[in-house]
Amino acid sequence: MPFAPALAGGRGTNDMSVQTIKSLLQHDDSASPQRIGFLLLNDFSMLAFASAIEPLRSANRQSNRNFYEWVIASPTGEPAVASNGVEVASHGDTSVLQDCRMVFVCAGVNVRKNTDRNVLNLVRRLDRNGAVIGAICTGTYVMAAAGLLDGRRCTIHWENIDGLAEEFPELDITNDLFEVDGTRVTCSGGTASLDMMLNLIAQSHGSALAAEVSDQFIHDRIREPTDRQRMELRSRLGVSHPKLLAVVKTMEDNLEEPLAQTDIARMTNLSTRQLERLFRKYLNTTPTRYYLNLRLARARHLLRQTSMSILSVALACGFVSASHFSKCYRECYGRTPRAERAPG
Repeated sequence: MPFAPALAGGRGTNDMSVQTIKSLLQHDDSASPQRIGFLLLNDFSMLAFASAIEPLRSANRQSNRNFYEWVIASPTGEPAVASNGVEVASHGDTSVLQDCRMVFVCAGVNVRKNTDRNVLNLVRRLDRNGAVIGAICTGTYVMAAAGLLDGRRCTIHWENIDGLAEEFPELDITNDLFEVDGTRVTCSGGTASLDMMLNLIAQSHGSALAAEVSDQFIHDRIREPTDRQRMELRSRLGVSHPKLLAVVKTMEDNLEEPLAQTDIARMTNLSTRQLERLFRKYLNTTPTRYYLNLRLARARHLLRQTSMSILSVALACGFVSASHFSKCYRECYGRTPRAERAPG
């Protein structure tokens, strides 16, 4: 059997994560190819999917061995349509996944709309049959909704972390590139899928092969599972002023219960006048407006990704009333929170 299920464990060191990965993909060179399934939901992320499947192809090519084979399925058996509009043909209906020892649920935007009872029952059935269940990008939502992540660490694309945490508050969600916890593998998506597969290849067939595959993709470093998803704050903002970075970090850490400007200034050893000058000079805005925009951006994610009521979204983003929230939202985005959530 190509896959040996790993034992679930608590949050540990990177070495522990590596050992878990290794136990998932123990492989005997004389054994048959490792068969990996990909369940594509409509609006899946093409980049995340391609970054997961291409390393398998390249590993076969670089080794001149048939280490991996894969099958692609959609819930209906019809071609799945990615979020960029490109169709990917299925190898058949979901029955083609039954012989896979690892199955990745690949999703993207509109994951809630594309997750129905049939999809949830399918992943539960695959789990009962002994498959290692994985998720790429927002596929983590499907696993959570199916009850497969209870008591497990998981990750999801940074844009969806807040929404997943609000809908499933009991989950242990990290900001890592990917997580391996027992027979559960979750990946944040994007190019993190490439790093996840390179790590799996390294543990199954050696770091030399993984390095060759990485080199083929002009990927100069195989990132570790615990590497962070987002760029450093200084790179995202395009500024390096340490005081300003400290202020913005404080704001980002306090969206649900916003701090007063005087408190932020005190916490970062600035006067309110210095705070105003920093934001005007480097970000061409005021601290108050910048902080409000951060909260509204979080609200937008929650509106798009969860079924939370508008009032609940407002409260989760530090607004005291739905009416005040709606007014601010419309001024920022040109539409009401209700319109943001409306189909189409």
